[in-house]
Amino acid sequence: MEPSSFSCGHVAFVGAPNAGKSTLLNRLLDHKLSIVTPKPQTTRKKITGIYHDSGSQIVILDTPGIMEPKQSLHESMLEITRRSLRECDLIVGLIPMQKGEEPFDRAFATELLDLWIRPSGKPFIIALNKADLVPESTVSDAKNEIMETFRPIAVTAVSALDGRNIDELVDLIRPLLPLDEPLWPDDILSTEPERFFVGEIIREKIFLMYGREIPYSTEVVIDEFKEQHENDPRRKELIRCSVIVERNSQKQIIVGAGGAALKKLGQAARKEIEELLDRPVYLEIFVKIRPDWRKKKNLLKSYGY
Repeated sequence: MEPSSFSCGHVAFVGAPNAGKSTLLNRLLDHKLSIVTPKPQTTRKKITGIYHDSGSQIVILDTPGIMEPKQSLHESMLEITRRSLRECDLIVGLIPMQKGEEPFDRAFATELLDLWIRPSGKPFIIALNKADLVPESTVSDAKNEIMETFRPIAVTAVSALDGRNIDELVDLIRPLLPLDEPLWPDDILSTEPERFFVGEIIREKIFLMYGREIPYSTEVVIDEFKEQHENDPRRKELIRCSVIVERNSQKQIIVGAGGAALKKLGQAARKEIEELLDRPVYLEIFVKIRPDWRKKKNLLKSYGY
């Protein structure tokens, strides 16, 4: 019997906040699965995306960015990343290229490799993301430096934004995966339930619509998710959710004058939720105050951290 040419396994994407992990996941899947905003620390929980092609199934674990923890929420996010490193078969470390004298953040790259990737004992690849920002000669020099300094199995330079070398990354991952048959049907893009992505869409809109500390001090909890009027062919999905904030002043900003900001948030979120679910939605958003929720481990656990 000839060995199977198919490969499958779990791959963890790790890196700093805003390294482009979520954008890369979305590019690989050709589908917006992870929310993406210009602000760092948008991703708070592990998101599992499943890439399929004729020769492989790559179960991708998109992890929160690695940063210095300043509160219990950050510690919980880092534990999610540690758990993902334990669960995976292969690690892809994302290091973003940058303009200026230093082609990438060497100090963080050393921390990422020495404190996170190498201690896991897992095989790893380095992907230099945002390669579209710098000249090709800079990319080539950076790849050589990474290979000589950190000795990964391979180094590639990609652009999650424009799709550069994405196929090359898949070609590097495929032979390193351990299984010879898929774990999931080929029409499954993620193992997360619909209600998870509904909450993420609302959270993304908060990141995009509000400034300063507001996005970081909010959490979204789906309280109710059900169909109503089952005998009505025009029935809408009923979704009730709570936006959690820490202070009354934050609640006032989320709601806005006369409720205008909250209404705008609901309209933007509902439009994308309906596209996701492919059915009409009745969305209710309430704003609740939970003082210092980011520091309280019992609340964090109840919110899924």
